[in-house]
Order: sequence, then C-alpha cells, then structure tokens
Amino acid sequence: MEFSTVIFDMDGLLIDSEPLWNNAASIVFEEYGVKLSNEQYNTTTGLRTKEFVQWWFKKFNIGDDELLKAEMKIIDLIVEMVQQQQGAVMPGVPYIFDFFQKKNFKIGLATSSPQKLINIVIELTGIKNYLHAIASAENLQYGKPHPQVYLNCAEQLGVHPHECICFEDSFNGMIAAKAARMTCVVVPHHTQLKNDRWGAADLKLSSLQNFGELHFGLLNK
Repeated sequence: MEFSTVIFDMDGLLIDSEPLWNNAASIVFEEYGVKLSNEQYNTTTGLRTKEFVQWWFKKFNIGDDELLKAEMKIIDLIVEMVQQQQGAVMPGVPYIFDFFQKKNFKIGLATSSPQKLINIVIELTGIKNYLHAIASAENLQYGKPHPQVYLNCAEQLGVHPHECICFEDSFNGMIAAKAARMTCVVVPHHTQLKNDRWGAADLKLSSLQNFGELHFGLLNK
C-alpha cells in the first residue's frame, strides 16, 4: 500500500516545548516537595499531563486529591509560556510541511496536548493551512503509548494506517505510532539521539530538515 498521508506529533517535534513542560512540572511539583531529575522526566515524555502527574504522584506517595489541581496548574503554566513564545519553532518545520504538501499528501496532527495548547502552537508555527485533521488524546480513555490518537487521526483523514508516515520525537509516541501499524520516523532530542531504544522506528533523524527524497524512497521500499 502506497503512502498518502503524513501525521505529525507536536510537542518536542514542531516546537521546542519539552524544556517548558519540564520547567512547568518542576514549578508545580516543588509545591509538593518533589524534584525530578532530567533522567526521571525523560522516562515519562510523551504522556498526557494527567498520566504524567498520576505516575509521579504515585511514585512519591502523594494523595490523589491534588491530581486535577496539579494537572491544571501545569497546563496553565505551559500555555502561558508558549503564548510568550518561550518555545522556539523547531528547525525544518516549514520545509517538512512544504515537502509533503507538494506530494499532495493528507496532513494530520496527533498529539497528547490539550486543544487550547494545540491552537496556540498551530498559530505559532504557521501550519494551519496545511492541516487536514487534528487529533488530541486529551479526552481519550488512553493516551500515548496507546495508538488511539493516531488511529483517530487516520480515521478523520479517511485513510488506512498503512498509508501513514508518522513523525515523532518521544519513545511513547514512537510506540503509539508503531502500535497503530504506521511507519514511524523519529527525531529525538539531540541528547537522546544515540539511545538504543529508537530501534523500533523505521527511520531516525537528527532534524526534520534532514528528511529528503532519499529518505522518502527508503520508507517506500
């Protein structure tokens, strides 16, 4: 089955927001006496804020009463930070959207982020006119690494999962894309580029701007 569709993750792939999420989580978690190392934080990259908070609250034996409050605080902080344009657009974003638009691909967005953040990032990156579908895992029963958000995006686009190339930056996102039976290109943070766990991906790149016809041809084989 030939490729007809490309689906992009958002945080960490289109916008350099992962440091902002880390910062926002650190500020909120500090109120509960919790300090995460970078290594700890990286193990939960790609999860929804709700699951991220649940995971660490359980790990540090914090009660469930504050879960929703902590989640909302983190989301409000990250929205404020992105609105202030603290998160830079990642290299190659305009290029990669042009690349697939010229091939007449359907283009979708599949993210764990809430809709209000999605709207801000779409405006910041200037990709609104490229997108044919937007899927958020915000209100799904399960977020990434569950494949539902990718399957929902494919359904909105009217395509079979085998027709889709997905671009991801996180391990949980990669697992979600592969579980959806889609081809996955990973663009990890430069500090994680040599990590062995990216072996499940169909292609690994250091930047979106490095993707070209050669890579597209390799994925088509």
